[in-house]
Amino acid sequence: MYEGVHARPDGRSTVARLAKTAAEYGFEGVVVRSHDDSSGEYDAERIGEEYDVDVVNGVEIRADSPEQASGSVGNYRPSHTVLAIHGGTNEMNRFAVENEKVDVLAHPMRGGGDVNHVLVKAAAENGVRLEFNLGDVLRESGGQRVRTIQSLRKLREIVSYYDAPYVVSADPRSHLEVRAPRELTALGEQLGASAAWIERGLEEWRELAERNRAIQSDSFIEPGVKRTNHEKEH
Repeated sequence: MYEGVHARPDGRSTVARLAKTAAEYGFEGVVVRSHDDSSGEYDAERIGEEYDVDVVNGVEIRADSPEQASGSVGNYRPSHTVLAIHGGTNEMNRFAVENEKVDVLAHPMRGGGDVNHVLVKAAAENGVRLEFNLGDVLRESGGQRVRTIQSLRKLREIVSYYDAPYVVSADPRSHLEVRAPRELTALGEQLGASAAWIERGLEEWRELAERNRAIQSDSFIEPGVKRTNHEKEH
């Protein structure tokens, strides 16, 4: 299972510190999904080898409009293994689910955003994962926490109904906010999601990384077709 993290300067901990903690908590990998306007440099391979954890080069695009986001998708897609859109407004949610170059619509219910059957069906058709983001449940209180729980229950129900793809994350911005998979499954069960459902969402980060790495490799031509060594030589 993998976790999606925000690292310094977007978050408060370095990639190395987040990777170390994630490995200690039982994760096999981390997707570094720092926002595109506040991301830092790091050596994913070195960190991965040091802590025996897969460090995936990702990005979460934060934009003021679909037009701006579209340009950013074009810029970042070739160089990042996992590409997410910072959701939470109806405008950006719709842009993300209708774009097959997008891997993940991050926290679509945050900030007054909503997801309906039209958007979920579009996400399923374009292979865009909707994020079941547990960050606000873990770190907010009072009315905000209640509203987040209600929105996540709605999201899980509609995602399950349409069998749409999804990922699960605690959305940590510090190594102190990383939660072990067993903690996330226990929390998910309180929200009406089975342990298997939560685990599947954590595992989906890895599936995305493996698929996109294969696509980005020199041997990939199109789905189901790979270039052989003989073809490379010619």
